[in-house]
Amino acid sequence: MTIFIALLRGINVGGHHKIKMADLKSLLESMGLHKVKTYIQSGNVLFEAEEEEAQLTKRMEEKLNHTFGFPVPVVLRTAEELRQITLDCPYSSDTLKEGESVQVAFLGGEPSQEGVDHMYTYNNELEECKIEGREVYFYFRKSIRDSKLAAQLPKLGVTATVRNWKTVIKLADLSKTI
Repeated sequence: MTIFIALLRGINVGGHHKIKMADLKSLLESMGLHKVKTYIQSGNVLFEAEEEEAQLTKRMEEKLNHTFGFPVPVVLRTAEELRQITLDCPYSSDTLKEGESVQVAFLGGEPSQEGVDHMYTYNNELEECKIEGREVYFYFRKSIRDSKLAAQLPKLGVTATVRNWKTVIKLADLSKTI
């Protein structure tokens, strides 16, 4: 069996698209997923499954939409992929000053080259990104909230969901205990 990390996009943000983690866990267990664990309210789920990523993503999205009544994009990574993501980060989180952050956008597919080129035009002294495969690593010297760079994610042409570096590291650590 493969250990997966599911990153659900757009749930429990600003009081919209509320899903209780206990309900999410029960739903995924009812789908035959094993050792289901949730982490914080923003839609991070670890579990074991035998299915391929594409089939599993589609099945989860359909079940979530049917159960909760709104679309929930799902981005999956294996525990091994997440471990590699933590090793490949081009930005150090050890020396961050107050207000600075490292974030990762997990993409639902390979971004278009046109979109990648577009994102890089927004790199500047306050915010920058590095795109590696299906991940966009961000370094913000100020908040992500008003970021012009992060606002360009839709130009990549694929689903994207962002997690802060602390969450990425915690998910990678939790994936070792399943």
